[in-house]
Amino acid sequence: MKLWEGRFAAPTAADADAFNESLSFDKKLYKADITASLAHSEMLGRCGILSDEDRLAIQSGLKAILADIQAGTLEISGQEDIHSFVENELVSRIGDAGKRLHTARSRNDQAATDFRLYVRSSAEEVVGLLKSLISSLVSLSEKYVKNIMPGYTHLRKAQPINCAQYFNAYSEMFLRDAQRFVAVRKSADVMPLGSGALAGTSYPIDREITRELLGFSEISRNSLDAVSDRDFAAEYLFACSMVMAHLSRLCEDAILYTSTEFGFWEMPDAYSTGSSIMPQKKNPDICELARGKTGRVYGHLVALLTAIKGIPLAYNKDLQEDKEGLFDAEKTVKSCLAIYAEMMRQIVPDVRRMEEAAAEDFTCATDVADYLAKKGVPFRTAHGIVGGIVRECLEKGKTLDSLTLGEYKAHSPVFEADILDVVKARNSADSRNSVGGSSVSAARAGIRSIRKRLAKLPY
Repeated sequence: MKLWEGRFAAPTAADADAFNESLSFDKKLYKADITASLAHSEMLGRCGILSDEDRLAIQSGLKAILADIQAGTLEISGQEDIHSFVENELVSRIGDAGKRLHTARSRNDQAATDFRLYVRSSAEEVVGLLKSLISSLVSLSEKYVKNIMPGYTHLRKAQPINCAQYFNAYSEMFLRDAQRFVAVRKSADVMPLGSGALAGTSYPIDREITRELLGFSEISRNSLDAVSDRDFAAEYLFACSMVMAHLSRLCEDAILYTSTEFGFWEMPDAYSTGSSIMPQKKNPDICELARGKTGRVYGHLVALLTAIKGIPLAYNKDLQEDKEGLFDAEKTVKSCLAIYAEMMRQIVPDVRRMEEAAAEDFTCATDVADYLAKKGVPFRTAHGIVGGIVRECLEKGKTLDSLTLGEYKAHSPVFEADILDVVKARNSADSRNSVGGSSVSAARAGIRSIRKRLAKLPY
């Protein structure tokens, strides 16, 4: 039975029914729908709108439906949406009392409330998964804080950096993502129930009772806005998109660093695949899949923004398009975070190869320029001098750490014997002791800061 069919003389066409239905995906909201209905019926009872007999019957019936769904003995099917399913199932079990549940509410405020409850809970779960991934990265930072690797700009070796500094950089990204989901949870924590279809209700309800029962921080202040607001869903999808952007960057690094050409990390066999034709292959398919799924999540954000951009007040059926994309993005982000947290725990860096690479390609050239500048040579002049040294090394097949003091002095009399220590990659990394820098002490301070902020995250 459709909740609205009384006005119509003819049944809806079968293809229209199929096009209109949302039960196939909004059945995920069954727990939120029943939870909100329990709170609504309790409020109606306290306000004297429902008799105690009807309230108790409704609540007993709703709890039984929830238990049967969770036990797998009640299949969610055969209705237009989850709201119709729950209400019709309730009526079939308790009779006319079930028909009174929908007093003083509409499917518009009901659907908005259910979705907010779901997004609020989901945001908490994503924060938990982000915390797990950050913990994996911090463990790597702590283990390899005394090791160095090359840092890159433009995918060209730039300067030696601390391995912990590298892993800390991704922890910072995912900490920002976690804070975004905390903000999403707050954005979703506003209760629309009691707004009716769009104009509120003439029944003497008390929305504060329902708010308290459902644990919302506040109630919506405008019923027109409340039933048509999906900002929280767009914010959720944006937060998902940023997670995937950061994961995709880590994927790209993992793909490069586990290649023979780089050889910085060894990808665990448990998270690699092979080739059907080339027996020697060890492919980073998990990383490539996560990188590829990023565009999929971006697409869901764009789809929702497009759906809401031209909707006149108040509710319109376009808003049914708010859920499928979000559910898919949620599943994608959760699966990617979970697998990456475990995979990163099993990554094995090759510290010898990374240290060798950190010393290649004149990565200490900036240190040489800084050396001259600290001795009074204008930095731009020092930059030109070092450029000439690099050019000479390229012509003669030498490196900065293979030059003699005499060869350095041929370019500037300012050079002294200590320049031979300055051009060692490890010394270069450890000389940068500014906050967030590449020294061991700066990297350790970064780890402490990350752990402190990680412990403060809720959920």
